[in-house]
Amino acid sequence: MTLAELKSALARSAEKNLRIVLPDGDPIPADFHITEVGHVTKKFVDCGGTRRSSESCVLQAWVAKNDPDHRLTAGKLASILELAGSLIPADTLEVEVEYEGCVISQYPLASIRSDVDAVALLLTEKHTDCLAKEACGLESCGSDSDEGGCCQSA
Repeated sequence: MTLAELKSALARSAEKNLRIVLPDGDPIPADFHITEVGHVTKKFVDCGGTRRSSESCVLQAWVAKNDPDHRLTAGKLASILELAGSLIPADTLEVEVEYEGCVISQYPLASIRSDVDAVALLLTEKHTDCLAKEACGLESCGSDSDEGGCCQSA
């Protein structure tokens, strides 16, 4: 989901509380803070030697141990995004949420659900992939979703 789509959803429900739901359906504790909004650029070379880059807008969610009454509204997050506007080059960037459960992970924002009292940011999983399958000799491999395919991880 893009930053523009997120901003639009937040503006429609500014007074509602904000929730973040992890890919397994568990919510991040309701007293989270958004402690950073960042423009992240990744420049890399894949295993086939092709230079690549990616960009995203990353929101860092953090839960304080001594702030159980904190509740972030959609409007407050919209204000935080506005403050970061000069750092984010385009509203077309995909949004990810960085959160530390047992480890620090980044989750792409998949969709937004609004109900009577809250706006929920629904996160999805992020996976690794070989971007140069031909160079690695994987071009004859069937679809990654094939049950017996050679690309299946053990």
